[in-house]
Amino acid sequence: MCGISCILALRGHDTTYHQANGHIHTNGDTHALERKKIVTELNESLDKIQHRGPDARGHWLSDDNRVALGHVRLAINDLSPDGAQPFHSPAKKIHAVVNGEFYDYDRIRKEIESTTDYVFSSRSDSEIVIALYLHHGLNFVHYLRGEFAVVLYDEEQQIFIAARDRYGIKPLFWTVQPDGKGGKRMLIAAEMKAFLPLGWKPEWDVRSLKDAGWNHDERTIFAGVGKIRPGHYLTCTAFGHLEQRQYWDMTYPDKNLPDPRTPEELIQGVREKLLDAIRLRLRADVPIGIYLSGGIDSSVIAGMVTHLVKTEGVALGSQPASSRVCCFSIAFDEGSGFDESSIANRTADWLGVKYEKKIMNEAALAERFEDAVWHAEHHNPDLNFVGKYALSEVPQECGYKVVLTGEGADEHFAGYPSYLDDYLREPDNAYEANNTLSEPERLKQFHLAETAAKAYYDSVGADTSARGASVSRKMLNNISTISSMAAFLPRVFAPWTDKAYGLCDPQRTIVNNADGTVRAKILNSWHPLHSAMYIWSKGHLANIFLTCLGDRTEMAHSIEARTPLLDHKLTEYINGLPPSVKLRWMPEERRFSEKWILREAAQPFITRELYERKKHPYSAPTTWPRDGPLHKLLKGLMTKEKVEQLGFVDWAKVGGLVGKGFGEKGDPGAMRTALVVAEWVVIAERFGVATAEGKF
Repeated sequence: MCGISCILALRGHDTTYHQANGHIHTNGDTHALERKKIVTELNESLDKIQHRGPDARGHWLSDDNRVALGHVRLAINDLSPDGAQPFHSPAKKIHAVVNGEFYDYDRIRKEIESTTDYVFSSRSDSEIVIALYLHHGLNFVHYLRGEFAVVLYDEEQQIFIAARDRYGIKPLFWTVQPDGKGGKRMLIAAEMKAFLPLGWKPEWDVRSLKDAGWNHDERTIFAGVGKIRPGHYLTCTAFGHLEQRQYWDMTYPDKNLPDPRTPEELIQGVREKLLDAIRLRLRADVPIGIYLSGGIDSSVIAGMVTHLVKTEGVALGSQPASSRVCCFSIAFDEGSGFDESSIANRTADWLGVKYEKKIMNEAALAERFEDAVWHAEHHNPDLNFVGKYALSEVPQECGYKVVLTGEGADEHFAGYPSYLDDYLREPDNAYEANNTLSEPERLKQFHLAETAAKAYYDSVGADTSARGASVSRKMLNNISTISSMAAFLPRVFAPWTDKAYGLCDPQRTIVNNADGTVRAKILNSWHPLHSAMYIWSKGHLANIFLTCLGDRTEMAHSIEARTPLLDHKLTEYINGLPPSVKLRWMPEERRFSEKWILREAAQPFITRELYERKKHPYSAPTTWPRDGPLHKLLKGLMTKEKVEQLGFVDWAKVGGLVGKGFGEKGDPGAMRTALVVAEWVVIAERFGVATAEGKF
């Protein structure tokens, strides 16, 4: 993994040169000074994301000063200077910087070398981007397998390309800003903080905060700054025309077409494809470890890795197969009810792996809170992201740069409680012959699930007032998952924002993020469970779980996390499975088994305890005492002066939240909202965000 920061001058920008007879003629000293200024800016920008790549730094600036590509390197494959970026084509006409990892690249490289005259200059996986582009044009993205953000510039075609992986595992932000000379330039970077030295003056996007656009579409919390969508690429042609296009999307089978495969066939298919995804991710020139919690997702990764090492002699990156697998974890206070380290300990003992963990108490969470917010670049309604930030310290302290992690299992194997309603909303006609759930039982369980879902969200301080029928739900075949996704919107906005931005409905934002062709499939051909999984993956997975619980808190400590359960070859297979093997009714026990097919596929590699354990989502504790480190921290951040400085928050609505949120009978809703507002204060101070003002 690495960090990138790039600048593209748009049409109308003064480049201090003119072209005649095929030659560039510069305006002497002015051109040189401009060049020096851009390089200085770029280096200052890279300083802001140095944590993403502490091992090396490089840049390339076009002769006409229009294009600048900057890169900081976390050396994983080809540790020699040959692996440094930017990369250039043999003719020096195509240039690229890459953040991320490509898998199966040895095979791709051999294929390119046998069918073209391309000569590689390194052993790095990243260089295949240029070779594939030369051979396939814009279709090069279809051949990339892994997590990545890529920026490529073709001098001859005058086309600038920025692409992001299929699930949005790696971040890529962009904005268009004045260049200070009457023109404009596009800035693209792995993190928004990299824009600060490039003339960007951050302002709140209050509409995006109110309607949750930062979480459910291409907007961010900052005005004028967007995300390149997962599975998309952005092009700028001839320094003028900007366009974002999709190259990949999730899809699901017709809910009425019978699936003739037996459960045993499907279990074996998942097992083989997951082992393959893990096997590919054990290739590196540095050691590889594993994040291990008390859940099945990380445990199956650890179990399968141990199996591959012991039975196939697969090496853990640069470590020989004889080395012990090393797992990392954090432990919360045992009395909190959120500590899973004892289960992880038993799993590690059963597997015979080395197990390193860090104890996290309240003081440790409070100490890391503000830095974790700075790295996440958006708010969160709990402290899970601070826990993940702390977890990423552990492999770094043990000398590891790469870890395997279990993100994506809940999204693809129906692991979240909110999915149960939508699974039960319609019968699974595709798997009627192998379904264990009778129609009368389905109807009975559906009504029970709806009641239980409301009770659960009430218990964690979520807003359940919008769980009823609505136009938004009707547009998505009445799935209730969108109500769960919108349950934590803070109701703290100043009165002027209602007039300035009108009705802001997060559920409508979620609906509109799915394009018309997808909404047609949701209405006519996809089972409601699959519709819910699609919508969740396009929102929470991409914009929260893979950011503040993924890349951002991992790369804060220069840790590359690899996600086998988001391998697109694997997920395409999983998406094609019928709903009733993901959520499975167990008639003898009269309960549902979430992620049933993953449990069955993983059974040889995990303990009986984990195989039988009910889903328990990773979470930091939510109840904290008065006058403790977190209480004091939030009181210091949520002063009247600091909150009013934000400009868009009503102090009358938030002034008492800290008092309500702490103590034995603390209000969980107040605690969640207080955390969000405190995080906004941190972002405002760290980024220097201007006070929001009503503009009518």
